[in-house]
Amino acid sequence: MTTTTPADTDRVTAALAVGTHLLTGTYRADAATGRWWWSDEVDAMLGQQPGAIEPGPEALEARLHPDERDRIVHDAPRALASGAPVVTARRVVDSHGRTRTLLLTAQARRSRGDGAPEVAGYVVDVTPVQREAVQRDVRRALDSAFVSAAAIERAKGVLMAVHGVDEDGAEAMLTEAAGAAGATLREAAAQTMTALSRGDGFGRRAKESVRDAFAAVQPAKRPHVHEAQLARRRAA
Repeated sequence: MTTTTPADTDRVTAALAVGTHLLTGTYRADAATGRWWWSDEVDAMLGQQPGAIEPGPEALEARLHPDERDRIVHDAPRALASGAPVVTARRVVDSHGRTRTLLLTAQARRSRGDGAPEVAGYVVDVTPVQREAVQRDVRRALDSAFVSAAAIERAKGVLMAVHGVDEDGAEAMLTEAAGAAGATLREAAAQTMTALSRGDGFGRRAKESVRDAFAAVQPAKRPHVHEAQLARRRAA
């Protein structure tokens, strides 16, 4: 017999997002009578006060995002028929008009009372995790942009000093070097500065050093599509 305990809920939440508070509720559905029960947390996810609505597939369908209709209510029967756990993610629109993404698990089991077959599981509001993921992606993109801009500006400054050109002229030189090597502007700038720092880049042979640095620019090795997918799976 499977039962739901606070420790089980804690493990589900911890597996989804370390350090992020996720609203987690539980539910069960009696296979014989079709009656449902769920915890107050599920009501909160639907934007309702505890006990304000009758638990059941109709209440869920009423709050499903239009793209999710006619999908979620099939998970419980599927779990009952197969006996295997079912995990699904669905979007709902709560009573306040906010879209939430809910992760639902379904597992066939025997009830603690009369041993009748039922389906039980968790409902976890993973919306905060999605929001944090988007924020992390934005921060990474901004950080990368700032790093790229800084590297390019340093290289342009050196070219302006060495060749006596203005900013546009320095950028044109750097762009030409990057294009000839098949590299990005940032790669060309970073590699040029690295090469100049190793030698007498600012001495009497400054122009020759810049020329040699440009000639040594190479595009960074980028993984093939399947390698990138494998790296993402390992990082997940």
